[in-house]
Amino acid sequence: MRSYSMGQAAALLGVSAETVRRWADGGRLRMERDGTGNRTVEGTALAAFAEERAAGRHPVPDGVATSVRNSFAGIVTAVRLDDVAAQVEIQSGPHRLVSLVTRESVAELGIEVGVLVTARVKSTNVHVDVP
Repeated sequence: MRSYSMGQAAALLGVSAETVRRWADGGRLRMERDGTGNRTVEGTALAAFAEERAAGRHPVPDGVATSVRNSFAGIVTAVRLDDVAAQVEIQSGPHRLVSLVTRESVAELGIEVGVLVTARVKSTNVHVDVP
């Protein structure tokens, strides 16, 4: 099974290596030592921890039924308006999302730079690459 270094785990979780060390020292994230004595985290343990951390972060409001499962909470970093359309850029952790919506929607929702939003993505095409 694949193992990850402290730095790799930190990058995947979007936190500092020091935060991962604190979680390990506090017993929240199970670490092991490799043959050279460096701390590592096993891939399935890291995946489970990432899911646990994300649980409840992007809840769907009560009374709303949706099939959308991919949610990204973030801050609006740019809004470009045209006569009819608008391009909204969102920074969600290390992820940059760009959405094309109507100018009317931007106005109705009060979307502007600095506003906290949740982008919900439904896609029929998801590409997965392996390094």
